[in-house]
Amino acid sequence: MTRETIHTDAAPAAIGTYSQAVRSGTTVYLSGQIPLDPESMELVDGDMAAQIRRVLDNLAAVAAAAGGGLDDIVKLNVFLTDLSHFPLVNEIMATCFSEPFPARAAIGVAALPKGCAVEMDAILELATGG
Repeated sequence: MTRETIHTDAAPAAIGTYSQAVRSGTTVYLSGQIPLDPESMELVDGDMAAQIRRVLDNLAAVAAAAGGGLDDIVKLNVFLTDLSHFPLVNEIMATCFSEPFPARAAIGVAALPKGCAVEMDAILELATGG
């Protein structure tokens, strides 16, 4: 099976030796996204809700570049430096996803890249090979 690298300027550029996403058949593996503005490559200003929305916007942009969307996510991993923000993640996810919701893990971590408070990665399953 061939692998295809996915890239879009609508999401932050990779800041290391990884791709924004890789498609293998109908499965797309999205790298972790933090609340970076894709134009400035700086963390977004604002409260935790703004940061969570930016992360989901970044994931949506990469998903779109792969030919899908947030509703094609079958597995979502949420990394938080403070798990007390998890109810807010649920609240915002309810506005971005529809049922059936993806399988999900929420992981409390000591630190994330660039000192941010939230990161998410995902696996998409597309209806076709794209």
